[in-house]
Amino acid sequence: MTFAPPPSEPPPAAAPLTLTSLPLFPLGTVLFPGGLLALRVFEVRYLDMVRKCRQAGAPFGVVALTDGHEVRQAGAAPEKFHDVGTIAAISDLDDSHPGLIALRARGTERFRIVRRQLLPHGLWIADVEQLPPDVPVAVPEDLRKTASALEQVLARLRDRSPDDASLPEPGAEQLEDCGWVANRWCELLPVPIDLKQQLMQLDSPLLRLELVGDVLDRTGIAP
Repeated sequence: MTFAPPPSEPPPAAAPLTLTSLPLFPLGTVLFPGGLLALRVFEVRYLDMVRKCRQAGAPFGVVALTDGHEVRQAGAAPEKFHDVGTIAAISDLDDSHPGLIALRARGTERFRIVRRQLLPHGLWIADVEQLPPDVPVAVPEDLRKTASALEQVLARLRDRSPDDASLPEPGAEQLEDCGWVANRWCELLPVPIDLKQQLMQLDSPLLRLELVGDVLDRTGIAP
């Protein structure tokens, strides 16, 4: 007697990655996945945070401010910031000067805050869920000019500042990817921070690049 194997069941959907007690760094800027962030840290609450993250090999979260300042002011209300931010992984750190840390961090994945808490010494921590990364989408023909213009702008900026490590030298694969091209333009364009936040939160890298293309057309940057 033989028995037929039981019908196979589809694997359960993967649950989004959650991070508990992620330290937050509210800033007056938007960090995009793949972007490089340079910081000079001198507040006690962040000096301690950065050292602990470095020692543990752990990231921190960057969120854009909606109210308040990067540097805490006496008597001021706590900062307010967006619910969606980007995880930052420390790549370089220099703490050779007392009371000052210079660091570089790379944006990795986006996250959404589930719960947040302000600790007594002024540091924000949050429980977050990681958002899906951009799906690779090839730059369509009608948006190729945005990629070629980006390559030219980055080349000119590197010529002016050859020692600036924040200026990437993109390869063909990056220049053919909607998300990468859109994110680098979002970092460069002088548009309001609220618009950058909205662009970063978009789930569609193609739509993000289309909106960036509209801005470039209006400004004449990418003819």
